[in-house]
Amino acid sequence: MQIKDIETKGLSHVYEVTVPAADMESKLTAKIEEMKGQVKLKGFRPGKVPAAHIRKMFGKSIMGDVIQDTVSETSQKVIADKSLRPAVQPSIELTSDGAKLQEGKDDLSYKLSVELIPDFEPVDPSKLKFTRLTMKADTKDIEERLSTMAEGQKTYKKKAKTAKAKKDDAVLINFIGRIDGEAFDGGAMDGHQLVLGSGSFIPGFEDQLIGSKAGDKLDVTVTFPKEYQAADLAGKEAVFETEVLEVQGAKDAEIDDEFAARFGLADVAALKEAITSQAEGEIEQQSRMKLKRAILDELDKKHTFDLPPNMVKAEFDAIWGQVQSEKEAGQLDEEDAKKTDKQLEKDYRKIAERRVRLGLVLAEIGAKQEIQISNEELQQAMIAEARRYPGQEQQVIEFYQKNPEQLAGLRAPIYEEKVIDLIIEKAKVTDKEVKKDELFAEDEMI
Repeated sequence: MQIKDIETKGLSHVYEVTVPAADMESKLTAKIEEMKGQVKLKGFRPGKVPAAHIRKMFGKSIMGDVIQDTVSETSQKVIADKSLRPAVQPSIELTSDGAKLQEGKDDLSYKLSVELIPDFEPVDPSKLKFTRLTMKADTKDIEERLSTMAEGQKTYKKKAKTAKAKKDDAVLINFIGRIDGEAFDGGAMDGHQLVLGSGSFIPGFEDQLIGSKAGDKLDVTVTFPKEYQAADLAGKEAVFETEVLEVQGAKDAEIDDEFAARFGLADVAALKEAITSQAEGEIEQQSRMKLKRAILDELDKKHTFDLPPNMVKAEFDAIWGQVQSEKEAGQLDEEDAKKTDKQLEKDYRKIAERRVRLGLVLAEIGAKQEIQISNEELQQAMIAEARRYPGQEQQVIEFYQKNPEQLAGLRAPIYEEKVIDLIIEKAKVTDKEVKKDELFAEDEMI
């Protein structure tokens, strides 16, 4: 095998690899000899088909397999011998005459294009300093959470007949809707409880019931939204003949042991303990997220090196595809919606570059610290992923078991978190207690 370095451009290298025709012939002969005992042809005893006959019958097909195997073996040898670290899957371009090669009349020649991971020295985690934002779950926060839960468990009690309905009251009503004087399917109901201000009915319906009282009969005129799910009603005006049976006042649930029992807990003390534990978990998670963001920002600042173009392209293409989907669906955030495609592309390319850079830095730090992912950790990740699909857990697990390359995809987030844990452990981290607004303030997406 001959190897010639024909092009070097930054992190991209192109090699010309040549395997002499005589070597290919030897490989073909060896392959035929290997097959002799397995070939079964009419007129020959099993295992007794002459090599010359096999060559005549299947030579070109076997040579195709030999070519494929040789390209795979020799390309891997080039990478190993030259201690290359490919950033993406190398590409191969056959330069031989295909027909002559299959006939054994030409050398096997191909171009091997390899994009390399850049060489750089990652920062020493022990030299880094960070501030970890944190807070305590105080009594006020716990009480607010309890109040919110009580609001969600409201009860409604009948008011006096003379009481007029106001926002947040409930009204018990009978109604029948008509369009151009004709009743329509689904437009009538008796004894329906409607909370005024809930937005559960057609826009404008609830507002017209404010001020009504038990015994009132009124016509409520509304227009169905143009995007209403029932196409035959969309955009049409309807009149609902409505009778108010009762006006009901809202009352938050009493926070007592009976209330706690609704959530499967023994008493209020146990409920408060559960809420406190949940709040502390949210604080811990948010604190880590903020610290992780600070770590990634610092790693990004401290490393400058050439990025593998194809890695950046792949990352950008994935991001850009999502951006375009959101744009078509009208779901771009307010700031992005104001930008041109050219500006969006510029901004998101920077994000792609940052992600690739950080991925390489984290990988290098992890390699130097000999971070490994155990089979148990991978299994736990697979089970966690399966639990995201209730009722289909077994199918998800079987999918990963049958597709090792997909299972390998679960490694990346585990590896990243382990490297972050290592950096936190080795760096100087100082805790700083802050207010809730600061801890839970949203960061710019990167």
